[in-house]
Amino acid sequence: MNREPTGLGSPWPMLLDRRQILTAGLVTVATAVIRSDRSVLADETREGGEDAADDTAATGPQWRLSYDSPKAERWRIGMRLDTNGVACKDILATFPIPMPWPEQTVRLLHQEIDPRVDRWTVRTLPGGARQVVLAMSAVPAGASPEITFELEVARSRILPPEQTDDLVIPKRPANPLKIFLGTSPYIDSGDGRIRAAARELGAEEHANAWAHVEAIYDWVREKVEYVEGDIKTASQALRDGKGDCEEMTSLFVAICRASRIPARMVWIHDHCYPEFYLEDADGNGTWFPCQAAGTRQFGRMDEYRPVLQKGDRFKVPEKRQPVRYVAEFFRCLPQGNRDPIPIFLREVVPA
Repeated sequence: MNREPTGLGSPWPMLLDRRQILTAGLVTVATAVIRSDRSVLADETREGGEDAADDTAATGPQWRLSYDSPKAERWRIGMRLDTNGVACKDILATFPIPMPWPEQTVRLLHQEIDPRVDRWTVRTLPGGARQVVLAMSAVPAGASPEITFELEVARSRILPPEQTDDLVIPKRPANPLKIFLGTSPYIDSGDGRIRAAARELGAEEHANAWAHVEAIYDWVREKVEYVEGDIKTASQALRDGKGDCEEMTSLFVAICRASRIPARMVWIHDHCYPEFYLEDADGNGTWFPCQAAGTRQFGRMDEYRPVLQKGDRFKVPEKRQPVRYVAEFFRCLPQGNRDPIPIFLREVVPA
């Protein structure tokens, strides 16, 4: 398995494979200017917040798609620090939290902030991710400071649109869409194989843009056999004819982008799937989901696992290069020979 270091700049670097990234959410993320604000989480996660409305770019979240049978779960998300018998100074930690989307609402139920937490805030990263950023100046040996939030996350099924024959590929994509037309980590949409596939599929006769995207979808599912393994680029998956949900999603996204169709990855617990963007003749559009690996679902999604983040190119200050998935980060100065142990929490609270 490929391994990616986390905790950049930490005196005790950790190694985790990408399966742990999807399951536990551990990847290096960024530092931030932190301000003390005990109400910011409730403000930022209010139901129907701005992020949910902005996601559709041109219209409200109900355009063309509809949402059915929501299911709510209580999630506990946060961090507990085991000092492992050493004092710690200059602690910085971040962890992602779910954010509102048209198919998902997030409501703060309860929070526990240890008094040793000096400052904390919520930061939204461009592209579709949100994280808590916290700082502690000093923690004595033997202490176990904890910061946790209980959130109600309600996720709905996404039902397919009734009309698709008037949908078109955006001719002049708005600025927020342009990030979903270029390359991303492991999504090498400029590769010759990817571009050739896009040309081949684009040269076929399609009744409309919806049929064009569906042809890309079926082509990817036909060309790539689902096989779990080390992470690889979209072009490598195409060359090998093998990949799992990440590779199949990346390949679909890459061919869409090479065809000038905005597309992105959606990350949920232990899985991912793609979304593509189309609009009508008046420029009204939205994101449509599909299931690259698994049961055939095109333009709909029966998934209930909470959306963790959407996107695949996040710029964070801790890394020079963009990352495809944002998750937990921890850094401190231990005052001894042992390493402190940050325990990041992301668990369902039993009803």
